Amino acid sequence: MQCCCNAVLLHPECHRTRYFQPPRFSLTPPSQLEEEPVSHDGKSKLITSASNPFVKHCLKLRNNSSYRHSHGSVILVGSTPIREIYKFQESTQDKNVTMDCLILPEKAEIPNGFDESTDSIVRVSSIVMRKISGLQSTDSIDAVGLMKIPASFLNLDETLTHCHNWFPSAHRILVLDGIQDPGNLGTLLRSAVAFRWDGVFLLPGCCDPFNEKALRASRGASFQLPIVSGSWSHLESLKEEFQMKLLAGHPEHDRLIKPVCSLSPNFCDSISDTPMCLVLGSEGSGLSEKSLKACELVSIAMTGEYESLNVSVAGGIFMYMLQPNNK
Repeated sequence: MQCCCNAVLLHPECHRTRYFQPPRFSLTPPSQLEEEPVSHDGKSKLITSASNPFVKHCLKLRNNSSYRHSHGSVILVGSTPIREIYKFQESTQDKNVTMDCLILPEKAEIPNGFDESTDSIVRVSSIVMRKISGLQSTDSIDAVGLMKIPASFLNLDETLTHCHNWFPSAHRILVLDGIQDPGNLGTLLRSAVAFRWDGVFLLPGCCDPFNEKALRASRGASFQLPIVSGSWSHLESLKEEFQMKLLAGHPEHDRLIKPVCSLSPNFCDSISDTPMCLVLGSEGSGLSEKSLKACELVSIAMTGEYESLNVSVAGGIFMYMLQPNNK
């Protein structure tokens, strides 16, 4: 089936990095930290009380999106995603992400490859680590980073319609339409990085990409590609500026009033040079009415009896098939 439209939607080591130079720790007044004992290494401070103001600050960052964005900081658990972020920065020569503070278990060694700065390292007891990380078992946690939200994240208001600086390149943009499950959103971000997409646009109704579960699922991908949160008017401005095709993923069934193209190698080859937005809807509600009307619909052929795939699974297939070939 040949479909021609201006839009398409899709539904549903250790490594020593040169850029890890966290600034001096200043989130909690020094007097509040001085009340805590000095850790076993004689340098970093030790926090043992869950009522410490710094711990309360970390809890709010983890649990409250508005607080998180007003302070421009997030809690990132585990040395692996932190390493991936700085490894990515080293490969791209982009110092986009900084760390405010490195939080370590009380008697743990500083992870290999992490720059040691006495004023930006805090050690905590196991009870405090459970509070900060949100995990019941902290045996496998070797580090927690208090990271700055990267400058590559933009939260647009209605007056910002000039889209030239939203993405360094706008050849392949993933658009998420009301994706509320943070696990799905984080997995989609990770796939977007893996398949070299240029960025992600979040329509209203999406969860915070810096939600703790989204961060865990993305394994640092939230810091590795441009993410723009905006409205349909912003997306339309982007489409018009770069003459982008809008595609939306949607399963094919008899109730649809418009045709659905099948994702195939020939279809993907036919639009390989065309700038494109791929729109994915939530599992619960699917694509919004606006997305259904504005986009060309594309489906993944399935021989089984299931009507649709999990949105993160479907998104991974779409992004793999439609990934840019010239980067």
